[in-house]
Amino acid sequence: MPIAIVVHGGAGSIPDERAAVAQAGCREAAELGWRILEQGGSALDAVEAAVRALEDNPVYNAGTGATLTQDGRIELDAGIMEGRTLQVGAVAAVEGVKNPIVLARRVLESPHVLLVGHGAQQFALEQGIPLCRTEELLTDYQYRRWREGQRGVANQADEDGEDEPPFYRLEVATTMFASDEGEPPYYRLQVGATSIHVDEERHGTVGAVALDESGLLAAATSTGGIFQKYPGRVGDTPLVGCGFYADEHAAVSCTGQGEDFVRLLLARRAADFVALGASAEAAAQAAISVLSAKASGKGGLIIVDAAGQVGLAHNSPQMAYAYRCSGMDQPVCGV
Repeated sequence: MPIAIVVHGGAGSIPDERAAVAQAGCREAAELGWRILEQGGSALDAVEAAVRALEDNPVYNAGTGATLTQDGRIELDAGIMEGRTLQVGAVAAVEGVKNPIVLARRVLESPHVLLVGHGAQQFALEQGIPLCRTEELLTDYQYRRWREGQRGVANQADEDGEDEPPFYRLEVATTMFASDEGEPPYYRLQVGATSIHVDEERHGTVGAVALDESGLLAAATSTGGIFQKYPGRVGDTPLVGCGFYADEHAAVSCTGQGEDFVRLLLARRAADFVALGASAEAAAQAAISVLSAKASGKGGLIIVDAAGQVGLAHNSPQMAYAYRCSGMDQPVCGV
């Protein structure tokens, strides 16, 4: 049986000067997953490892480097699925978990399918997954973006005559985070990590799909969500059939404006196109055509089918990706 893996670092606008970094992270994740497949490991292990690598890379909006909510929190979403038995696990709006894809995998192995918020955090503790402090996930780049956004909200509130804008409390802004402007050094922010995207308001998911030598297909996604998102907001990433999907025909991982992917069940649509006889590439293009025709949101997706053929498509300006299939000496990368 052939083996294959595809990863993406999110659809959106990636400036030329960040393209090399975007591709390097995807290449590293793809190679990590490939080594697992090459040694006879499962597609499920491969996509989990690949997505975990992307979560640990602070230039992507997932895990470390994730964006902040309106009220200055980091709420993470992730989902993982295998196509043989349709086992699936997902978490949403979970805080204090460094690698939400690892927690999603534990959910997959449990009687549950989707856990959210405090319940997901409690499950992590029950599973022996240690919680982390926000400082371990927060980069100076994301903090500064959040702070500028809050200043804009505060200025608008002043112009409108409001005492205080929603979800903005000065005491939170000055005690939860550290900066170089005299604020208490409660958090030691990670420096030097700039996101690859310039439009995280609507983009930034990471994901992976794989086929192993036993014929098993698997898909995984992870995200920090949209910039300045409403607390508790959940997009397509942890929703099966929307941001990710795997069955006996194909494995799919999506990235983009989550609300539209939810409305269109885009990951499942793409897999269904393969089931109807389309190639992985044609199915990816057809799914994105549906997105373009029925919604205003931008995004992309990656697919691998049961024959080890890969496909990818996007209607956003760029989408960072890397893939490797049987017969290839090294991954193909691009944006």
